[in-house]
Amino acid sequence: MPQVIEWRGAAEDAIVFRYPVEEIQWGAQLVVHEYEVAVFLRDGKSYDVFPAGRHTLTTQNLPLLSKVFGLVFGKTPFKSTVIYVAQKQFAGKWGAKAQTTELAPLMVHGTFWFRIGDPNLFVNQVVGGQGAYTSEQVDEFLRGIINERVIDEVSKYDLATAFTKLNETSTTVKVNINDALGRIGTDLVDFKFEGIDTSDEFRDRLFWLRQRMSGADVLRMETMKDVGKSLATSPGAGLGSGMVLFPQIANTPMQYAPPAAAQPQTSFVSCPKCQASVPQG
Repeated sequence: MPQVIEWRGAAEDAIVFRYPVEEIQWGAQLVVHEYEVAVFLRDGKSYDVFPAGRHTLTTQNLPLLSKVFGLVFGKTPFKSTVIYVAQKQFAGKWGAKAQTTELAPLMVHGTFWFRIGDPNLFVNQVVGGQGAYTSEQVDEFLRGIINERVIDEVSKYDLATAFTKLNETSTTVKVNINDALGRIGTDLVDFKFEGIDTSDEFRDRLFWLRQRMSGADVLRMETMKDVGKSLATSPGAGLGSGMVLFPQIANTPMQYAPPAAAQPQTSFVSCPKCQASVPQG
């Protein structure tokens, strides 16, 4: 009975499958289902590619492998790794941490959709070149490429720009990702930002910037807030901190009012007629 090579029970999110047996018999039946491609890999390099269908393995349909390794039909089984690649569209999640030009932390995440456009190149670059023989390894590798491009782009902006120009950023990142994935045989179908956030401190700063406050005013307000917190937690530092907050008051010498001039005393005498006390003169 001939050997049957087949990807059975493929999960919905499975991208690649490595057939576990590497000793391939001549005349073996290679079964490739719809939306699959089978690629023969040896020593980390891809060779012959098979589309959907049922194939009997001979030197005629394995011309590249046969030529390179001098395979002769009918002799001992030859060694090769069969990699199945799914041809349908997949969705993956990405997420990255970056910093803006003023070193504000950014947390961004989203979704990307892709398909393997060139299975031969993909197996050569990713499976053979990166040793990504499982769907989990492939997904992790692709996320790494995407995260790197996202970080490179958002790190060019200040905090306010990063939040207000997501559409422009998404378009630029999508082009960069598409170029990078194209070099490994993968087509980017779509790419979206689904969330962007920063730390509490910089979230407050972003709020005030959106209220049309200048950057200098925001920083001044944050400094006052920090000093206020310091006063609340350090009772002994109250006087010194107060002098920092109000230097004009602390450094102004105290002015004293001059004493009021003494009023001259008035003398009184008795009136000779009525005997009443009246001022003299």
